[in-house]
Amino acid sequence: MTNSDPKTMLSHYRQSIDNLDAALINILAERFRCTERVGFLKARYGLAPRDEERERLQLERVRGIAANAGLDEDFAQDFLSLLLREVVKNHAAIAHDYNGDKAAAS
Repeated sequence: MTNSDPKTMLSHYRQSIDNLDAALINILAERFRCTERVGFLKARYGLAPRDEERERLQLERVRGIAANAGLDEDFAQDFLSLLLREVVKNHAAIAHDYNGDKAAAS
C-alpha cells in the first residue's frame, strides 16, 4: 500500500477484515449444513449424536493445521470445541425430532 495516511490504511485493513468475516460466516453456514446432514444420517441409523473419538481426532488435526498456519493452537482448539458443542447439540435435537416423528407414526 503506497498511501501512508493512517486513516486510509486503517480503512483498507478494516475492509479486508469485514470481507474475511463475511467469508467465515458463509463457510460456517456451509459447515453446519453439512453437519446437519450427518445428524440426519445418525438419527436414521440410531447412531449417537456425539462421537468422542472423532472429536479427539478433529481437535488434534486442527491443532496441527493451526501450527502450520501460524495460529495459536489453543485458540484453534477452543474455536473448534465451540463448533463441536453446537454440532452435538444440533445432532441431539435432530435425533429427538426424528425419534418423535417415528413414535408418532407408530
